[in-house]
Amino acid sequence: MIKTVLLSGYKSHELGIWDTKNPGIFIVKAAIEKQLRSLLEEGLEWVIIGGQPGVELWGAEVVLALKDEFADLKLGVLMPFLEQEKNWKEERQEHYNMIISQADFVDAVSKKPYIAPWQFKARDEFSLDNTDALLLVYDEEKEGSPRFLKAAADKRVESGEYSLFEITMYDLQTATEEMQERERPDW
Repeated sequence: MIKTVLLSGYKSHELGIWDTKNPGIFIVKAAIEKQLRSLLEEGLEWVIIGGQPGVELWGAEVVLALKDEFADLKLGVLMPFLEQEKNWKEERQEHYNMIISQADFVDAVSKKPYIAPWQFKARDEFSLDNTDALLLVYDEEKEGSPRFLKAAADKRVESGEYSLFEITMYDLQTATEEMQERERPDW
């Protein structure tokens, strides 16, 4: 049974999304919500993110919205290091702080500000060690930063003790078509 899932994926710039009003965000969030609803029906209790801009923060918004319907659902933010938002633009920092303020659990794996890339790897390993599955917005044909987390998760999946759920570009296209179908007026 999957009680705790790590949610991750592309950063916003890797998807070419620079604006908070970009319709692509709604599509990504719809695909995440669809997968989370399926996992919630199976007993999901916790969603953990690293707090990175893009899929992780959009996914956190989905989790927070789902809490109205699923009162036992919890959001955890496990940052790789302290002050990860320090050099982000103000609007991005405000979004991050809003998510942090509503999370049920917030901590950092490294109790220091950024030192080196190993802090991301340490956070990934710790997060994988303490979750049952990874929900990843990622497509093999569009490489990006999630490839490292996916590679680490793949090793665990091979051992049979971990699950991986991927939202691919095909899934995002399907979500787009479903949204368009719902919005289309009847003739």
